[in-house]
Amino acid sequence: MQPGQMAYDRGITVFSPDGRLFQVEYAREAVKKGTTTIGLKYRDGAILVVDKRVSSRLVEPESIEKIYDIDDHIGCATSGLVADARILIDEARKDAQIHKITYGENISVELLVKKVCDHKQNYTQYGGARPFGTALLVVGVDDLGVHLFETDPSGALVAYKATCIGSGRPVVMDIFEKEFKEKMTFEAAAKLGLKALGSAIEDAPSPQSVEVGVVEKDKKFRRLSDAEISKLVGKL
Repeated sequence: MQPGQMAYDRGITVFSPDGRLFQVEYAREAVKKGTTTIGLKYRDGAILVVDKRVSSRLVEPESIEKIYDIDDHIGCATSGLVADARILIDEARKDAQIHKITYGENISVELLVKKVCDHKQNYTQYGGARPFGTALLVVGVDDLGVHLFETDPSGALVAYKATCIGSGRPVVMDIFEKEFKEKMTFEAAAKLGLKALGSAIEDAPSPQSVEVGVVEKDKKFRRLSDAEISKLVGKL
């Protein structure tokens, strides 16, 4: 950063002369240092694959949660500051239930993601607050099909066929560019996701170090059991 720009990273509401909000960029750096989080769409649904390696053998692996269900048909995974992510997930769950009670139907995936991003954007515009230092990958199925969205600390959202957030993004995206195919089977998508995660973390995935969530048409979002993950890892 240039010496003349130092004052512009103190407040979230102050633009630098070249049109940047430094606090938002710093929040993006927090996401880049987060755990590798992968999302892929396949023929009948979408899958989330997350690295949840424990830092100490004293930690209970079951206490580390990286994948969350928002509604029956929507789930998400996070990278960055976990506490920030929990606040956003609570907001998303409330939005989903309010919509269901008000209109008598499930909220669409895109509408829910836009509501979450509106909440994020508020924290880039007002003094006395800081941006959320987390990004979300949201998957879901609704009347319009299967969806995979990535959200940004700035409040931006992008729909993807396959994407990654966190520290392993460059490696994973390079593999996806070469090997991702549309209309893959669930097994092919899971194997590609686990392979990409293994390349990013430079270690073989295991049921203890990986969390997997799946949503499919006419089925609820769910997290795979250790036995199911072991079966997928065994096929790599």
